[in-house]
Amino acid sequence: MDFGFERNRPCEHPPSLGQWEFGSKPWCEACAAQGVKLLQAANLDLAGVAWAFSEIYTFCPERLLGGRDESSYYMMIKDGVISGGGGAPDECRALPGFHVKIPWVSIASQSAGYYGREGQARGSADEGVMWREITDAAGRKNPLGLKSGTPAVWPKAIGAALGAGGETGGGLHNITASMLIPSPEVATLPLSPHGVPLVAQMTEDQRAGFLALLGL
Repeated sequence: MDFGFERNRPCEHPPSLGQWEFGSKPWCEACAAQGVKLLQAANLDLAGVAWAFSEIYTFCPERLLGGRDESSYYMMIKDGVISGGGGAPDECRALPGFHVKIPWVSIASQSAGYYGREGQARGSADEGVMWREITDAAGRKNPLGLKSGTPAVWPKAIGAALGAGGETGGGLHNITASMLIPSPEVATLPLSPHGVPLVAQMTEDQRAGFLALLGL
């Protein structure tokens, strides 16, 4: 299946593996399982390590929640144990690491793209444009009231484990991207070469629907 995204590296996880939508319960659980698997395979020295990762996707379409209160997943290293799963437990989010809470529609499309470091940088630049256009469309600064939160903590060994093979199609992002199929809410929107929604190019109806999915 062609998602229409630019992929600057060959990928060993073809899109034909896709079976779930971004943020769905089985996808979140599979993401956590893959992250735990990568961390375990790295044979990290876990002595004294307390680190965690969590992502919460707000305003996720109801049909994708599968009985959950929110769309989320986590990974955690604590007391010498690597764990993870669906959800974002308080115990996890209290640990230093990487924690994000972001509107589902703002990240659902581009999360299905494959990339290495160069592609990630280009996609991040596109997202900067998207957020500026969201601000313009809403007519006020920081319309979502997003907070920067605590600084991200990425120990070198953990980052290397989760990103292993990222330049040739591996790494947690590319593995989880390979599991995705497009969601109808974003599949027909105008997108950048890296799959980021182009707010300024949307029709009035598309823009209204997009902003509604952002909670605006």
